[in-house]
Amino acid sequence: MNDLVADLLAGKHSALARVITKIENRAPGYRDVVSTLHQHTGHADVVGVTGSPGAGKSTLVDKVAAAYRERGLTVGVIAIDPSSPYSGGAVLGDRIRMASNAGDMDVFFRSMSARGSLGGLSTATTDAVTALDAFGKDKIIVETVGAGQNEVDIVRTADTVAVLVPPGSGDDVQMLKAGILEIGDVFVVNKADLDGADRTVQQLREMLQHRGQGERDGRAGSGHHGPDQTAGGTTEDGPATNGERAPGTWAPPIVETVANRGEGVETFLDALADHGDFLDRTGRRDEQERARFAAEIRTLLREDANGLVTRELDRQGGLDRLVDDVVARETDPYTVVDEVLAPLRECLDREA
Repeated sequence: MNDLVADLLAGKHSALARVITKIENRAPGYRDVVSTLHQHTGHADVVGVTGSPGAGKSTLVDKVAAAYRERGLTVGVIAIDPSSPYSGGAVLGDRIRMASNAGDMDVFFRSMSARGSLGGLSTATTDAVTALDAFGKDKIIVETVGAGQNEVDIVRTADTVAVLVPPGSGDDVQMLKAGILEIGDVFVVNKADLDGADRTVQQLREMLQHRGQGERDGRAGSGHHGPDQTAGGTTEDGPATNGERAPGTWAPPIVETVANRGEGVETFLDALADHGDFLDRTGRRDEQERARFAAEIRTLLREDANGLVTRELDRQGGLDRLVDDVVARETDPYTVVDEVLAPLRECLDREA
């Protein structure tokens, strides 16, 4: 174990910051660090907060972190920012979003770049969560970019996903219909003091009831708990979206908050805790963990395989030369791919 890992496990925040920087920059040795930290993980509760820009995600995360601290829990926050198309870094950088927790060393805040990932969650984010978990944070909150339905990537990282919707925005509700609806374990109508909040709550309730009915009719989507696992707000007595549960099912509650005044935050935390209890009681937490690791392994395999292919392309003269040959009709794309992958196939055949 190197000194940096030892310092992180000893609870030194400076080491945690350095490890996450190393992870984010993909600096030499970062994979060994993450591999060593893995055996110290599995204790934190990971909450994903997603929703469209302007929904008030950062303000709510700030208040939630403060509320957790009042309960004596330690908190790690990873806020994903859009990445620069030029540098790959976070566009907004270390913006001030955690005003309520400034100076509290037990709230570790880090802004990270999406690095071009469609869902706003790069592989580095998953590794950073590993670092925070190994450090011993009780609660880890991942706030997404909020760019649209591609936010579904948060499911691969979080135990519980909260979807924020601002009131009076028909476009946001339509966006939920397009995909995000299926990933929400808890829905939050933030800025509930604004006009249109009641209508937004009603729209959400109707959509969740419709989803529950669809799942009962065999038209289920692929929700956070899977098509055969989530009742989508269905109880034994019919659809519900208020947290009622039939055995083994979860009905996503709808919580109203006014985050900038801290209103509804405790109710939101209770909803998150209820979902956590549901995961533990039904064994779904273990199922989700297996699914997340499977997805992570597939992602890393794709990344490493892509790197091997790029090396072989360079060894054979580079992509531009191969394209020249295809344009000149001296070969074709299928033949090029067969030739580039031939050394890899030969290695695998020898091992078989």
